[in-house]
Order: sequence, then C-alpha cells, then structure tokens
Amino acid sequence: MYIEESSNKNGVISLIFSLKEEVGALAKVLRTFEEKGINLTHIESRPSRLNKDEYEFFINLEGKNVPALDKIIKSLRNDIGATVHELSRTKKKDTVPWFPRSIQELDRFANQILSYGAELDADHPGFKDPVYRARRKEFADIAYNYRHGQPIPRVTYTEEERKTWGTVFRELKSLYPTHACYEHNHVFPLLEKYCGYREDNIPQLEDISKFLQTCTGFRLRPVAGLLSSRDFLAGLAFRVFHSTQYIRHASKPMYTPEPDICHELLGHVPLFADPSFAQFSQEIGLASLGAPDDFIEKLATVYWFTVEFGLCKEGDSLKAYGAGLLSSFGELQYCLSSKPEIQPLVLEKTAVQKYPVTEFQPIYYVAESFKDAKEKLSQQFQSGGGGWSCQVISILRSSEQGCDINEWSFFLSFVRSWMVLMLPFFLLSPRFPQGCFYVF
Repeated sequence: MYIEESSNKNGVISLIFSLKEEVGALAKVLRTFEEKGINLTHIESRPSRLNKDEYEFFINLEGKNVPALDKIIKSLRNDIGATVHELSRTKKKDTVPWFPRSIQELDRFANQILSYGAELDADHPGFKDPVYRARRKEFADIAYNYRHGQPIPRVTYTEEERKTWGTVFRELKSLYPTHACYEHNHVFPLLEKYCGYREDNIPQLEDISKFLQTCTGFRLRPVAGLLSSRDFLAGLAFRVFHSTQYIRHASKPMYTPEPDICHELLGHVPLFADPSFAQFSQEIGLASLGAPDDFIEKLATVYWFTVEFGLCKEGDSLKAYGAGLLSSFGELQYCLSSKPEIQPLVLEKTAVQKYPVTEFQPIYYVAESFKDAKEKLSQQFQSGGGGWSCQVISILRSSEQGCDINEWSFFLSFVRSWMVLMLPFFLLSPRFPQGCFYVF
C-alpha cells in the first residue's frame, strides 16, 4: 500500500493505495478501517499503472480520527508487509510537504496535471476539432503510461502537425541570430546536427533526452499537460524536464494557450544543454523540495521571470534566454523593443512581482549572466526567504567523465532543527547511495 495523496479539506481525507489482486484483500483493508471507527465516504478503483497484478483504490474518509488512521497505516505495514509512503494530512505551520527523494519517485505525480492533457477548455483553438482532440488523447496516453527508465515512445507526426512545426521553426529561426543569447545560438546547430531539428521534421524526445544527458545530465520526460508548480520544480531538482509531445492547433500556428512541443524544444531544450543554465535550473528545483506553499509561489515567480521570460546582457546588448520568449515570434521581438519596462534581476523584488499569463509581459528582468543569476538564487534562499532556511543536501553520483553528473539523488535538510534531526537518518540509511560526495 502507498499513500499517494492526502488532504484535510472540510474534514475529509483522501487517500490512494494499491493492493495485490487477491481474494479478500480489499475486504481485509476495509475491515481494518471499520474496526478503528473510521468512516469511508467514497471509494473507486482502477488497474494499477505500476504493477499489472495490483489495483489502485481512491477513497475519501472522515478526518475526525486521525490518530486511528496512523494506527491503521502502521498495521498495514506490519501485518501485510506493505510499503507505506505518507504525505502531510494537515497544513500545520512546521509540516514539511512530501517531496521525491529519488528520481524514480517522480512517477508518483507525473500524471497529476492541472489542465488540458486530453481535455481542452472551451476557448482552446482545438476544442471543436474532434480529430485534434482524439490526437491529444493519444499523446496523453503515452505520458500516462510512461515510467522512469523506459525509452520515450516515438511519435509519427502527421503532415499537418509537421506543417505547423515548420511554420513556427522557420519564423523563429530567422530571429535567433539577432535576438537569442549566445548559449542558445551555440547549441542550436548541434540540435540540428544530432537531434533532427529541421523545418520538415519534429524531433523525438528520446533523441533529445539522450543528447542532453551527454551534455549536462538533464533528461526529458513526457507529460500530458500542466503540472503544479511544486511538482514541476521538483523534477528540475533531479535534472528532469517534463515535456509535452503534442503540438498546437494548426488553425493558429503562432499561438498556443499552453506549453506544446514547439515551446519545449525550441525554447527550453537548447539552454538545458548549457552547463551554467542547467545548474541554475537545478538550483531552483532543489530549493523547492519540502518548501512551504508561499515559498513555492516565490520560486515559481522567479522561474517565470528567468527560465521562461528572462533577458541577459551580452556586451552592450540585451538578449533573450527565456523559453517563453524564444518560442514566441511576437514576444521575442517585443521584449527587445522600447515598449516593455526593463529591470535588473533582484530576486527580492522579482519573487513577488505580479505577471499576466495570456499577454506579453509588461516587465522583464535582466541577469548579468547565468552564473550571476545562480549565485543570487543561492544567496537569497540560503539566507532564508521569508524566514525559511532552505538549505539542500545534494548527493551527486559522478559519471565516468568526472565532472558530468548523470544520476541524481537529493535530500532536503528540513527547517533549522529538522536539519540536525534528519541528517543522521539519511546518512545511516541502508538505501543511502554509496560512493557519493556531499555538497552542503
């Protein structure tokens, strides 16, 4: 059994657990709840996506008897021999939210998308197109069934999809020499040479993921739609970028209300091949692990104004490095014009700046360099944004090349006393990676 999700809204706790497909298995679990006086208000089941011989059950139960629930979890672990992973059931001030401790645990939330996926909002360009909606379901199924360690399934894109990609590719590539930062322009020809970046071809995520791993240790993972800020940032901590595979609707090739493969491959991917940018992105992800909600909001805002819509200095000029800019023909020109407000990157201000989502940004922040942005990020969050001491223990397993990192495992040292209390547990745990070096 594992507890996938837990909340305490209006006195209701929601759990997801898995059981082996055996006669009487569910009845035994339900009897345990009944004996402890916990009332179930809803239950549903589905075949497990992780193990073919298991079923997953979603239940709602009354949250009046939490101590009894703790005893049930202990009983299930001891009597059935199940592995139990528990998330916070309350929003107490000092509660540390669940966070992944290994790259494999990204499987636990990768399908918990907030919007789109196979479903589209009424104002989406493809909402009334049944063919496009069916196609989106195909992409969603690929993402839902993917697990870490598997090769990313290859997609045969249609002629219409390749035509849409070609329009976006051609228009943006014409702007890159004058508008994109050096790092983007340096990597882009390599993607054309090794990953199939062409006007008449949509590259495959598996090819790009392998390329990025050889460059910086970053890898791609297919996702069906938008993740929460917490989940998306947690992936960056393990140098994993959740990438869509679908493409925007053909009726509006220069517009998309959501991230699509044009945004991911043309905007994000080139910079993930740059070591300094990869490390900066990972710093943001590491800072998110176990952080409270208000801190996550600040991190997501910093991400928005840097990784998505950041500008940087190159000599006396400004260049774009944000993926939202590098994948938008209109905003890439607008951001370097005299129309928007330009401010230096000061994280104390940037982290609380409000921003629009569906229109060009009225303000952009300029970093001196990726190294400068990373150092500012480290200083800001180690000094305790909002009183939260977000120090991170990163356990890095070296590759044969010495300084390149291919396998990642990270643990968060909790707030103040949590650091002292939890560190011995991590270091003495039999699951703790051997042959590692530790960065504090």
